[in-house]
Amino acid sequence: MNQQYIKVAQLKTVEDFQQRVESLGIDLPCDQEILTAEQGSPLAAPLKLGNLTAGNRWCIHPMEGWDANTDGSPTEFTLNRWRNFGLSGAKFIWGGEAAAVQPDGRANPNQTMAIPENKAGLAQLFDTLMSAHEESFGTTSDFVTGLQLTHSGRFCRPYDKKKLEPRIAYHHPLLDGKFGIDPNDDSVVWTDDELEPLIDNYVRAAGLAKEVGFQFVDVKACHGYLLHEFLSARTREGKYGGDFQGRTRLLSTIIQRIQSEHPELEIGVRLSVFDILPYQTSQEVGQPMDASGLLPYQYGFGTNAEAPLQLDLEEPILLLKLLKQLGVFSVNLSCGSPYYNPHIQRPAIFPPSDGYLPPEDPLIGVARQIEATRQCKLAVPGLPLVGTGYSYLQDYLPHVAQAVVRQGWADSVGLGRMVLSFPDLPAQTLRDGTMTRKKVCRTFSDCTTAPRHGVISGCYPLDPYYKDLPQAAEMKQIKKDLKK
Repeated sequence: MNQQYIKVAQLKTVEDFQQRVESLGIDLPCDQEILTAEQGSPLAAPLKLGNLTAGNRWCIHPMEGWDANTDGSPTEFTLNRWRNFGLSGAKFIWGGEAAAVQPDGRANPNQTMAIPENKAGLAQLFDTLMSAHEESFGTTSDFVTGLQLTHSGRFCRPYDKKKLEPRIAYHHPLLDGKFGIDPNDDSVVWTDDELEPLIDNYVRAAGLAKEVGFQFVDVKACHGYLLHEFLSARTREGKYGGDFQGRTRLLSTIIQRIQSEHPELEIGVRLSVFDILPYQTSQEVGQPMDASGLLPYQYGFGTNAEAPLQLDLEEPILLLKLLKQLGVFSVNLSCGSPYYNPHIQRPAIFPPSDGYLPPEDPLIGVARQIEATRQCKLAVPGLPLVGTGYSYLQDYLPHVAQAVVRQGWADSVGLGRMVLSFPDLPAQTLRDGTMTRKKVCRTFSDCTTAPRHGVISGCYPLDPYYKDLPQAAEMKQIKKDLKK
């Protein structure tokens, strides 16, 4: 392991953390202490979201657990995770789970599906979430819940976890080779006509979510999945590619169709607000793939065409303004993809098995996401934005989160892998102003490495629920083998 970066766990005080941030030359606002709700924590303030109101500013991101049944219905592992979401104390559950709108759109054979045959399964997830929250907090009147709708596009593995069955927006000169896609095989590229039933399936899935009780749906457009890839489809011909209007047409059409047929349902979008070049998988420090012959670079969204290791927020801000105009009630901002530049999307000192050693201090990656959200907030006032990328802050996550919300850099702070190891972080911080150190996610990346090797996702190092599973021993062996 590359030892050039000081681990957050080595920073024993807030002052140590602040000094480290200053030494890196980055801007991360940070409060000296964690405030409780009684002390007036900015994270305890209610948040108006369209026609809904969340009781506080903590949000839980959607996650893929690789642990549903093959018909898309929940297993005990799926239900356990959703139960923890309800117990977390967060009042904004952003999608809970990435639910595929059709079977061949799954990222793995055990992904949750938002299809008519799984309506009872979706209801079970919703009921588990709501009953857990009401049991712990006495009411769900200020509890905003949604379901994330997705098609995995380039990263579909719907029937065999080891077999990629991609459906892509366009041939990508770097990603095709990285993931073994024949650049001359146009059968994997969606035609405009094929997209029409896909749009229907998004609308149908939204209706199912509404029927079982969800208040909103998230039309997922992030992390290299299908709707995110369409945003960079400059080389695609037809009405769903080319210029900005064409590249955003699929996303906007789905939103407008859902609004038309389910007007009482709020709509959110989880958006990769910027991307950079794909990186090479290796056991060494990460290196970007060679794009020297591809300049100006036309294959990213929010990517600087002349310097594609840098972001450019001009088009993403245009899209945010469009989404606000369309009536989207909130946007959850992420970036990049866990498949081809995980250090950008999910800063960590310990990489996933299909990643690489971090090419920068992960705190720089955290600051990049927080700054991008701040710029978007300044450019599009009045659109509630959820910030992402906070888990690597570890012990100092609440200190930064409450400062960010107080200063108006984001309206809500989302938690992903952190709540796998520390599911009640929102409740504990707002109640007691403390963090239980032994629960804090240290970004070991087991929750990503596990599904990459066909094992259910979970926090094997820190969560007692997963520590006692047979899969824990399997994970140890996988990690041992990877070091050979």
